[in-house]
Amino acid sequence: MRLSLFISANMEAILAEWESFAATLLPAAHGMSPLELRDHAQQILEAIARDLLAPQTRQAQRDKSRGLMHVPDQSPETAAQTHAVLRARRGFDINQLCAEYRALRAVVLRLWLDERGTEPPELDDIVRFNEAIDQALTESVGLFSRQVDRSRHLLLGMLGHDMRSPLQTIQMTAHHLAKLDDGQQVSAAAARLIRSCARMQGLLDDMLDFSRTKLGLGIRVAPAPVDVAALARDELDLLRAVHGTHRVELDVTGDTGALCDGRRIQQMLGNLVGNAIKYGEPTAAVQVTVTGGDRDISIAVRNRGPAIPPSVLCRVFEPLERGPGAETRPGSEGSLGLGLYIAREIAHAHRGEVVASSDESATVFTVRLPRGATDV
Repeated sequence: MRLSLFISANMEAILAEWESFAATLLPAAHGMSPLELRDHAQQILEAIARDLLAPQTRQAQRDKSRGLMHVPDQSPETAAQTHAVLRARRGFDINQLCAEYRALRAVVLRLWLDERGTEPPELDDIVRFNEAIDQALTESVGLFSRQVDRSRHLLLGMLGHDMRSPLQTIQMTAHHLAKLDDGQQVSAAAARLIRSCARMQGLLDDMLDFSRTKLGLGIRVAPAPVDVAALARDELDLLRAVHGTHRVELDVTGDTGALCDGRRIQQMLGNLVGNAIKYGEPTAAVQVTVTGGDRDISIAVRNRGPAIPPSVLCRVFEPLERGPGAETRPGSEGSLGLGLYIAREIAHAHRGEVVASSDESATVFTVRLPRGATDV
């Protein structure tokens, strides 16, 4: 009997073995009913049986083996994909999901070969079956990974949102203590609280923005008429207060009025300048230049220090990337490696861009923002 017909004729026996194996995948499988353990196994097997009967060209076989099968846009979710989503929601991990397919492959081939006895198996059936199992596994793993990532980013977003309320209470209390001016010790303690809260607030903001981008929501901007140079002056004043030993210089040229989200522009500038302070030469000033052009405004942040190697520079805007030696640098405990990534996303949200260059003389991050960002 050909393998496709064997699968259809022995569906119940195969499903019973699938159910028995799935029940061993603890703790996720604990308390699951037989129907839940089997989940979409029958639909997956039916799809495999149909695939074995369908004609297949050499090119299609090659594409399938490389995971390059074309899936039409708006195509319905496959049984393997639905199975992955339900397993993810039940708490299965990716190793358990893959184990189910390994067990299914072994069960089907064992039962089929046992039935055939001494009769040699059709080699093409075995090859096609393995291809079909691999395709179903690829579909499952792909959607499973996306589901887990989405759940993780939702959790981060909710955590960051819920942590803001107690953090704001701490900030308000610290500012109140500072205003009391009740002795040097109290003032110093209040100042430490304020600095720590500012660092925590920055971490939370970065985490929330990162979660939004990974959920496909992007960075939210609310453009309004602003003076980019004035925004830069205000942000640099705050940074000078936090990094008192570092010099930060500002140079402004031309008309710097634009339609931008002022808070986001300051956040972007704070990330770029903070990065320059962290990795630049401590005794050299960080130079910020704001230049108004005919159609756009550029912001350049320049610092002296060791050149960034090309292998690092090409990844510098990727999330969770940190510069060489970041672990030993002062202030590194207040970084998630998201600052440059979020700076780039803010620029993109304004339909602008940010690029980096580095050599032995300086490292420069340059942002270009269109003046009319209200059409974002």
